[in-house]
Amino acid sequence: MKVKNVLTAVLCGWLAIDAWAQTVISGKIVSAETNEPVVGANIRVDQSLAGCTTNGKGEFNISNLPEGTHNLRITHVSYNPKSVTAKSGEKNLLIKLQESFTNIGQVVVTGTGTHHRMTDSPVPVAVITAKDLSNASVTTLDEALQKLTPSFSSMTNGMGTFLSLNGLSEDYYIFLENGKRLYGDDTYQRINLSRVKRIEILSGASSALYGTNAIGGVVNIITNEAKNAVNVSSDTRYGSKGRFTESVSADVNTGKFGSYTSYRRQQADGWQLSPYEENSKTGELEETAKVASTGFYSNTVSQKFTFDATDKLSFYVRGGYYDNKTRRPYDAYYYNLLHETFNYGAGAQYMISRGNYITADYHSDYYSSTYCFFKDYKTYNALAGDEQVRKRTRNHNLNIKGIFRLGDHHKLSVGTEYITDVLKSQTDNIDKEDVYTFALFAQDEIKLLDNLQALIGLRYLYHENFKNHATPNIALMYKPGRFNLRASYSTGFRAPTLSEMYATDIAKTTDRMTIGNLDLKPEKSNYFSLNAEYVHERFSVSVNAFYNKIRDMIDYRTVATGDEAMEQYGHKEVRQRDNIAKAHIYGINVSANAYLGAGFNLNAGYTHLSTEDETLEQPIDKSIKNAYNINAQWGHSWKIYSLNVNLNGRINSKRFSKSYGYAPNYQLWDLNTRHTFHLKSFILEPGCGIENIFDYVDDRPYNSNYATLNPGRSFYVSLSLRFKD
Repeated sequence: MKVKNVLTAVLCGWLAIDAWAQTVISGKIVSAETNEPVVGANIRVDQSLAGCTTNGKGEFNISNLPEGTHNLRITHVSYNPKSVTAKSGEKNLLIKLQESFTNIGQVVVTGTGTHHRMTDSPVPVAVITAKDLSNASVTTLDEALQKLTPSFSSMTNGMGTFLSLNGLSEDYYIFLENGKRLYGDDTYQRINLSRVKRIEILSGASSALYGTNAIGGVVNIITNEAKNAVNVSSDTRYGSKGRFTESVSADVNTGKFGSYTSYRRQQADGWQLSPYEENSKTGELEETAKVASTGFYSNTVSQKFTFDATDKLSFYVRGGYYDNKTRRPYDAYYYNLLHETFNYGAGAQYMISRGNYITADYHSDYYSSTYCFFKDYKTYNALAGDEQVRKRTRNHNLNIKGIFRLGDHHKLSVGTEYITDVLKSQTDNIDKEDVYTFALFAQDEIKLLDNLQALIGLRYLYHENFKNHATPNIALMYKPGRFNLRASYSTGFRAPTLSEMYATDIAKTTDRMTIGNLDLKPEKSNYFSLNAEYVHERFSVSVNAFYNKIRDMIDYRTVATGDEAMEQYGHKEVRQRDNIAKAHIYGINVSANAYLGAGFNLNAGYTHLSTEDETLEQPIDKSIKNAYNINAQWGHSWKIYSLNVNLNGRINSKRFSKSYGYAPNYQLWDLNTRHTFHLKSFILEPGCGIENIFDYVDDRPYNSNYATLNPGRSFYVSLSLRFKD
């Protein structure tokens, strides 16, 4: 009988909790100018983790709320943010939003690890929104970063595409997805842009908040997890050279439980920019079947489940898989490359009270890169059909963080992080090497005056190989009227990778051996910046000047050559990784956007860099001096139909390569059109456009330091289908 009574009490308790959790606030959000529904507006509840997104009719429904009065905060990339007070159980709320001509209300998290509007963040953060991505019709993250911000440039060779941020290669900045670090050598290729809500770009040393490798900056990809009851979408794009992308997403939310599923397929044919290759011995041009851009296919699958136990406690589990395999021509190559990544994670968030919450996250990433031989290749002692693992890494990350408001003048962030890295390589004869890092961090956001705030942070880390290190940062922000003035100092830290310490690479075609170095030291940097920003409802401009000084940079030191190398190592040339370099960068980033009226918007960005490898007295490898981005848009709506026309231009100065010299300057211009039909819960969006309008092609011989791999003028068509209920 006692057992029966206990079970009855537990059941009644769960029923009571469920009834409490199903208290609902519902309504509709429309444009104040047109009374048309606002689709995709985000509604969040103060002092709660509850929230939702408007469906195709502009409707919203927030459940999982306790009884009482709640403050709703509404944001949308095209409208000014708004706060509304509503009582639990209230229905048929009608909320009108005023159109925003500039993106001044965008909320960002990357600069401080806490939520701020862009204009209120003490650390400047650049943002690329989902609307920007759609207007430019980009399908990959590296393409988006180059087309929509001048801070990024790229270089592509036979091993892939390499991005640089403000003159520093991707070894010196990190990618995050929803604040979680991405590992492996293909981080940005596996991002499904159809799921992206916004991309936040933090320039400069950020190791106090984000740890190792954050010497040049941080790119945080925030995905869209709309809390509609049902949200299904399909995005298809086809262009010349067999470039095809298909993304499918299906999200379901029942109030407490949420499921977010997505799949993306990408593929492309390879193409040549020139049918000739220069003979390294004679200097004469010879015909070649090698391609400048390698054909490939890739698949990305992701799944996330959420459970909102109450409006203050939520849990999630997630997992994903990515593969990418090249499709090289048989006549010119011996093998394809296969990259695979499998990741999973889980976490929880608990809101103690308004502005005070604790998060705990664990995530793990498994990456491998494999040679897949389709012909016999004596140089690698391989037969057709053989596979050799060139690299396999495992990364585990545990992060616990708390954010606490201490009165009206302090917001304290504290936390701890534990990371384990593991490396294996069949080609480098590495059975297993591993290392761990433990870190503690603290940051205080201080409100000194109504228009003056400061930020002070410090990370202490203990690295298994390199012991104790500390990375501080400090920032000040003053807001006189419409101006935002910022100044900051921060430090960067990069621990040598396991590959740099242990890997022995042999370039068999040139008979050159590269050996690791167990005595490597961490690379460090000092970063200073000054930022001035003017913000108006229809116009904004931002100027950021910075200086980044990096020391103990890892580069190659020649150990032996010729007979000495052959006698001691059995190879013609031997080099070793060592801390032999130092560099500095002076730079300025300028961005401006303006609403010109009648549906016209104009955005422009400019980056100037002065980089120097002080050891070699030359520019930093893969750096450029000047880059420009120009974006002009026009949009108009006629009842259920909207038209958007977008002109995008990228202008690049010469790019330096330590191995190949300078790549020529270039400019690329694209014209994109998007046609949107709002059919109640359905959104139908066909598109078409022209890429590289002026047909620029860098047609120098194969293996040149190409300015761009663009194949010339090309056309594309696209179709997006969305259902939101």
